[in-house]
Amino acid sequence: MDYAENVVRFSCAGEALFGIVSLPVQPARRAVLIVVGGPQYRVGSHRQFTTLARGLAAQGIAVLRFDYRGMGDSEGAMRDFEAVGEDLRAAVDSLFEAVPGLDDVVIWGLCDGASAALFYAAGDARVSGLVLLNPWVRTSGGHAKATIKHYYRARLFDPALWKKIVRGQFDVRAAAGSFLRIAAAALGKGQGGAAGSAVAAASLPERMQAGLARFRGKVLLIISGADLTAQEFLDTAAGSDAWQALLAAPRVSRQTLAEADHTFSRRVWKEQVLHWTGDWLRSW
Repeated sequence: MDYAENVVRFSCAGEALFGIVSLPVQPARRAVLIVVGGPQYRVGSHRQFTTLARGLAAQGIAVLRFDYRGMGDSEGAMRDFEAVGEDLRAAVDSLFEAVPGLDDVVIWGLCDGASAALFYAAGDARVSGLVLLNPWVRTSGGHAKATIKHYYRARLFDPALWKKIVRGQFDVRAAAGSFLRIAAAALGKGQGGAAGSAVAAASLPERMQAGLARFRGKVLLIISGADLTAQEFLDTAAGSDAWQALLAAPRVSRQTLAEADHTFSRRVWKEQVLHWTGDWLRSW
């Protein structure tokens, strides 16, 4: 093994955060900070972040994966992805301390980890690039529309579904009720707390778009073809001229794994993400 793995402990607002630095013998001058999508800790689903960090380190790229306050081994109260800016800055500080001679950092984030990275990156000049996987732009209406467009449409043409219906093994009434509720959400209908929550969440895509507009570095967007979160992001972007202009910029690269799920759970998918990330990091 041509890299070492070291535990790091650093402070954020007076509370202790813990992470693992995968450090090559001769590290490149650009490192990677893995931002965890929540609720999750530094290992990741099916050890996703561990294998990514080790794979990049084997290519000569130093990587830090860490726990936010309130997650894993770190101290403090649990917080959501919109309240981790201090944690990210502390982690970037720690990465620069752990890797002497470092020039810049790329933040790698999945789901709401990608969203957190977009909110943070423009405010830290040390961040030169972002790797964004299946970014989280969830709103009640957007999720409902994506579910109807990408899930229900596929189900209608699934022979296994019709076989269950013919055999009486499918609860048509329950399915119809679920569809009607989702359709109502897609049309923006609802009362009370649910409607209030939808309104509060509706600005998330716009705020993420603004974050990408402020950030002037390189971006690698990786999309799973079999993931509703990814499809909601693509549908949101397709309906916005501002999003489309940003994603079409020369600084933005894009890759799609047509059959992959949200967390790239199969080994072949994880390996492809690793290769795309490493190749992109070395391309500029």
